[in-house]
Amino acid sequence: MVSKEFFAALDELCVAKGIEKQDFISTLQSALTSAYKKHAKCEDTVVEARLNEEKCSIRCYLIKDIVEVVEDPDKQISLEEARLLKKSYKLGDKYEEEFSTKDFGRIAAQTFRQVVMQKVRVAERNNTISEFEEKENEIQAAIVRKIDGGNVYVELSGGALEGVMLPQDQLPTETYNLGDKITVYVKRVRQVGKMTQILVSRTAIGLVKRFFENEVPEIKQGVVLIKGVSRDPGQRTKIAVYSADANIDASGACIGNKGARVNAVIENLGGEKIDIVLWSENPLEYIANALAPAKVLKVYEIGENAARVIVPDDKLSLAIGKDGQNARLAAKLTGWKIDVKSESKALEELEETVEE
Repeated sequence: MVSKEFFAALDELCVAKGIEKQDFISTLQSALTSAYKKHAKCEDTVVEARLNEEKCSIRCYLIKDIVEVVEDPDKQISLEEARLLKKSYKLGDKYEEEFSTKDFGRIAAQTFRQVVMQKVRVAERNNTISEFEEKENEIQAAIVRKIDGGNVYVELSGGALEGVMLPQDQLPTETYNLGDKITVYVKRVRQVGKMTQILVSRTAIGLVKRFFENEVPEIKQGVVLIKGVSRDPGQRTKIAVYSADANIDASGACIGNKGARVNAVIENLGGEKIDIVLWSENPLEYIANALAPAKVLKVYEIGENAARVIVPDDKLSLAIGKDGQNARLAAKLTGWKIDVKSESKALEELEETVEE
C-alpha cells in the first residue's frame, strides 16, 4: 500500500501530539500485527508490518519458519508449500507472504484503531506529566472533581491530569465541594507503580510565596526578597521580607496601596491572617520584628540561639498570641527559642536576683 497522504498525516500527528516519529511507527506496526491476528483469529501467528518513509509504502507480511515436517501450522510451513511462492526457498529460511489490510474486517479495524489511540493518549499524558515535573513548587488552577476517603482529587491542566490533595494538605478552615475552583501548590510529581501521582497542597509554605510573587512585582523583579515564612495553615502566616535598596520599603511593597496586595493574598488563602515583618541581619532586631503586631521593649540573648523578649504588660497576650501561636510562629521564622515576659514580671525577677 502506497500513501503519501498517510505519511504526511503521520508527520502532522507526531508534531501535534509531541510523539517521537519512530516510536509511533513502531506502534503502528504493533497495531497492524494485532489487527491481523484478530482478522485471522490466530494469536500465535507471526506478523510483520514494514513502513518505508522514503517510498511512502506500508507492507504487511505473514512470517513462518520453513521446516521439513510441520508441527505448528500457524508458525511453520513445509519447504514444498513455500516453494510454490518462491523456488529459492530452503529449509531454515523465513517464509514471507504479503497480505492486504483491505481484507480486514470490522473487529480487526477496531483493534487497530484502539491500539493507535491508546498510544496517542499515553503520549499526551506522558508529555503533560513531563511538563508538570517542571512545574513542581509552582501554583496551578484546579477544579475539585472527587472527594474520597478524606482525599480531594482535582482536575489539572484542563482535565489532562489528576492531582490529589491529602488531608494534611487541606486547609482546616476550608470545605471542598465538587466543582470548586481552587489554586493549589504542586508539591511533587511521583510514580506509584505504573501510575503517576501529582501531590498538591493548600497548606504548603510555597503557596504563600508564590501568591506574593504574583501580587508584588518587586518580588518578581528581585528588588524585594522573601527571607522566610512560617505558617499555621488556615490561621496565620508570618513572612519576612527585605530589600537591599534603601529607597524601597519592602514591607510597604508587599502590603500595597490601602492593603490591596496583601489582601489579595489573604483572599487566596481563604482569610488567613498575614503578618509582614522586616528581616534583619541582627537576630535580636529580627526577633523583635517577628513578634509583630506586639510592641517589644527589649530583646537580649540568654543562650545559644535563645532570646528573652520584654513587652509591655498590656501587650503580653498579643505577643504570645492565642495558644502561643504568635510567639511560636516568630520562633519558627527566626530559628531562635523565644521567651516572652511582661515588663512587670521581668522587673520582679530582676529585683529578686538583686536581693539574692
